[in-house]
Amino acid sequence: MTETTPLSELSATGVSIWLDDLSRDRIVSGGLQKLISEKNVVGVTTNPTIFANALANGTSYSEQVAQLAAAGTSVHDAVFEITTDDVAAASDIFRPVYDRTNGVDGRVSIEVEPGLAHDAAGTIAQAKQLWAKVDRPNAMIKIPATIEGLEAITETIGAGISVNVTLIFSLARHQQVIDAYIAGLEKAQANGHDLAGIHSVASFFVSRVDTEIDARLNTIGTEEALALKSKAGVANAQLAYQVFEKAFASDRAQALLAAGANKQRPLWASTGVKDPNLPDTLYVTNLVAADVVNTMPEKTMEATYDHGVITGDTVTGSYAEAQGVLDALAAVGVSYDDVTAVLESEGVSKFIVSWGELLETVTGALEAAR
Repeated sequence: MTETTPLSELSATGVSIWLDDLSRDRIVSGGLQKLISEKNVVGVTTNPTIFANALANGTSYSEQVAQLAAAGTSVHDAVFEITTDDVAAASDIFRPVYDRTNGVDGRVSIEVEPGLAHDAAGTIAQAKQLWAKVDRPNAMIKIPATIEGLEAITETIGAGISVNVTLIFSLARHQQVIDAYIAGLEKAQANGHDLAGIHSVASFFVSRVDTEIDARLNTIGTEEALALKSKAGVANAQLAYQVFEKAFASDRAQALLAAGANKQRPLWASTGVKDPNLPDTLYVTNLVAADVVNTMPEKTMEATYDHGVITGDTVTGSYAEAQGVLDALAAVGVSYDDVTAVLESEGVSKFIVSWGELLETVTGALEAAR
């Protein structure tokens, strides 16, 4: 009999548990397979920061780096080869999950270069390049939810490619992302693609919202302001689920679903708690609902496995209270639109910095190998 754990209980509610990390060490050691077997993990997300850390700290890349150096490979091409190899290998490990869930899970995401965040044409071209290189049906291409990214989402979905939309902070942008996905499905249908094979998630960031808003509340400093600390992230995500429910109940979406299309599931990203005074499972236990993904750093996953208390759906009955939190924030002088604009800009910038670190690490490794 399989042991019941908080993670298995979370899975039973309809939450897909994805790991927010990947490295070749995890792949070759069997650690990734162990998480699938023991921790109910059914997918993986990556980003430039994760790859930068993996390359800086892992020894499993030495042989490939030596081969690339001997071939005179450029640093950009080397990064492309290394990261797509990891994603392809992880996709193979998750293939049984993909098959078992009819393509819903068993997903491994790889991101377009963050420097392309404001270049729609460049993003579309690289999304197609990454998809062709990884060449696994359970891969997902990550595209940031910038204004330019919206066009790229539609075109990439229209080409029959599954997409993980990242860096979503605001409810308005979440709606635009869903609209871009639906438009992409309509293009895919017109292009003759099988809609059933196209999947997408909308990665809505959680803890970063609290970090930014809590800093502003501390500056305001009133009793009313301080009482609102650490409430915005969960409330914002709960309302994002309401956006998702309404959007896919529309006639336009329902027509596509009837033709075999899949909903674009909300994915809770940035679910590691940044404030040590908060419960370490806050962004897991308070965001339980059917048809969502929670992508967790391993530390958050282990905390949930150890002492998470899963009490069923904590989202769908929360909309009035969640809206009350956002209204109260506005009343004390926190601008939601400014917060989410700052977070999007910072998110792109942080990934660009991480990409630079990744290039530096690989450059050093290639030079050492030569």
